[in-house]
Amino acid sequence: MDIGLDLHSIRIVRAIAEHGTISGAARALGFSQPAISQHLRRVETRLGVPLVVRAGRGVRLTEPGQVLARHAILITSALDAASGDLADLVGLSSGVVRVAGFPTASSTLVPRFLSLMRESRPGISLSYVEAEPPEAIGMLRDGLVDIAITFAYPGDRADPHRDGDSTLDTIALFTEPVVITLPASHPRAADESVELAALADERWIAGCPLCRGHLLAACEAVGVNPRIDLETDNAIAVLNLVAAGLGVALLPQLALATAPVPVGAVVRSTSPSSERSIQLVVQAGSRRVPSIAVTLAAITALDGADWGLDRAAAHYAEITESA
Repeated sequence: MDIGLDLHSIRIVRAIAEHGTISGAARALGFSQPAISQHLRRVETRLGVPLVVRAGRGVRLTEPGQVLARHAILITSALDAASGDLADLVGLSSGVVRVAGFPTASSTLVPRFLSLMRESRPGISLSYVEAEPPEAIGMLRDGLVDIAITFAYPGDRADPHRDGDSTLDTIALFTEPVVITLPASHPRAADESVELAALADERWIAGCPLCRGHLLAACEAVGVNPRIDLETDNAIAVLNLVAAGLGVALLPQLALATAPVPVGAVVRSTSPSSERSIQLVVQAGSRRVPSIAVTLAAITALDGADWGLDRAAAHYAEITESA
């Protein structure tokens, strides 16, 4: 049965229990004594029971009034706590943000980003899970993460960002070149730029499904049907497989930031050239959530050095000039 209780009535009963008089309750709540008395009479009429009785110069709560007062303490305390939590969130001092990102991001951007957030926003709790773009976007749609750090290759038919999903927003970060790594003994190893059309007879090492798709598309564009013998999304493994003479491979330049090129392998640009775009993906409208907004701002504010782009470019220049 709905007896028509409201928050104002509950606050009045709690104030009377704390101050012992209607005038004391009125002062505490910022109302006049007649206003509180009139509201109290209306509540008693609606409930069909008295909540207070006169007791000397003050009032005391009846048994129904005491029952309501006990609940009022819990209700108003919960409301005050909720208000405080919301104030913290709006003030960007607390919140929980869950992030997913691809493996290269895990070894370049993520450590720096998590460290900066811990120092500058200690009240925001961040979690991170590694996932390739299709899985990360799936987790985002399912509400398992709040931000996905992803990549895409232009024109990729399997690009998980291309399905026209209006429930997701994409924030571009940067693009990076895709390079090729060859055994140092390869006939094309001394070339400044390697033509993919000249690699028709090579054995290839492919990466994750998206990178494999890019390899197939890039080779198809120059009339090459690549023979893929090995597959791994571990950039260090790719480079060592190449150094062992087991094949050639395409790698995004960012992978060179933390994957040292071993003796026996070289890295070159490709002809035609290609690139990979890096972006953030969030649920549409989630940028209005303060904790997510400040996290996005922190990621987008990082420069190339934080991502490892400077190290990757310097390393690439060093190994190409020394060949």
